[in-house]
Amino acid sequence: MGGTRRQDGVGDGPTAMRILLGAHLRRLREDSGLTRADAGEPIRSSESKISRMELGRVSFKERDVLDLLTLYGVHDDEERGAVLARVREANAPNWWNSYSDVTPNWFQRYLGLEATASLIRSYEVQFVPGLLQTEQYARAVVPLGPGITKPDEVARKVRLRMARQQILTRPDPPKLWAVVDEAALRRPVGGRQAMRDQIESLIGVVTKMPNVRLQVLPLDAGGHAAPGGSFTILRFPQEELPDVVYLEQLNSALYLDGRDDVDFYFDVVNRLFVEAAPLQRTIPILTGIIEDM
Repeated sequence: MGGTRRQDGVGDGPTAMRILLGAHLRRLREDSGLTRADAGEPIRSSESKISRMELGRVSFKERDVLDLLTLYGVHDDEERGAVLARVREANAPNWWNSYSDVTPNWFQRYLGLEATASLIRSYEVQFVPGLLQTEQYARAVVPLGPGITKPDEVARKVRLRMARQQILTRPDPPKLWAVVDEAALRRPVGGRQAMRDQIESLIGVVTKMPNVRLQVLPLDAGGHAAPGGSFTILRFPQEELPDVVYLEQLNSALYLDGRDDVDFYFDVVNRLFVEAAPLQRTIPILTGIIEDM
């Protein structure tokens, strides 16, 4: 149950810990020659519940984990204690739990993965990436989504978005490499002044934050490698965690971690990095867009 730790000493985080703990329990079950149905019976759970536990998609009850460890032949007190310590870490509350009233469950999982990632690759076709949005721009974007219309809900979701951005300035921050369609930068979301301020903010980010790379996919580039729309690929510092492709929909999201799916999107994003304007052209392009306003 090891894995690389962040250099600043911050723990892996509850989301990553649930995934790691689930994978550890799956390996113990498989080494014991037991099926998920076999494992579910002693803890009074279904096969599907065991599957969700092993995928790290639910919280863990200490009693259930202890029963599973016994079933899997793990009787050493020190090893059992280490697993229970991971259970408590996996069940620890996340800072974004207080925003659960404006954050659907399917997106809370993404927040946990994003906070854990060491590398975030993304392509955005309609908006500036959430991690790079100004508060004014975010206030214009948030009401466009389904289900968030009341002023207090909009304000809380904007605060959540601003809080997410702190991962880019923490010690040992993740690397963000984003490709944004030029159309998203020319669409005056929130009005002309809000868009000008947003692009000026992007220039500042690109200039001052070495962990952020931003490329623009020019309008005159024609067709490109991602006709299907926006997506994000997350990579983690823990070797046991597979890359995850995140595809957000109107009222749900897809999380893909199968090797074939990840390889497909990895190939697409690499092609986008080539098709987009080179990194050294980003600031001139952004400056040109401001001049055209």
